[in-house]
Amino acid sequence: MPTPKRTYARYTSEAINLLSKMIRHGRKQRKMTEMELAERLGIARSTLQRLEKGDPKVEIGLMFEAATLVGIKLFDSDEKGINTLSDRMDDRIAVLPKHIYKAGKKVVDEF
Repeated sequence: MPTPKRTYARYTSEAINLLSKMIRHGRKQRKMTEMELAERLGIARSTLQRLEKGDPKVEIGLMFEAATLVGIKLFDSDEKGINTLSDRMDDRIAVLPKHIYKAGKKVVDEF
């Protein structure tokens, strides 16, 4: 039985597509060939081509590393800003429940 094709929300697909275009633009602005960027990433040129075409199956780590190498700032302008954002998120997570449980069956106590 064939595996069903994975579908993504439209917003997700558009975001991946935008990031891939930004990476391609950044690479070309820096006058890097596909082969040069692929070698810096430690991947095959064909994988870089898939990344630049917005293939959602390319690892997110590769997408972020490629963005970094071509000068795209994803969250903030520098590492200190990212660390600050990360610390804030840690603080927010700390005040949330440790575990999330689905509500059990509703008790009907009408006799």
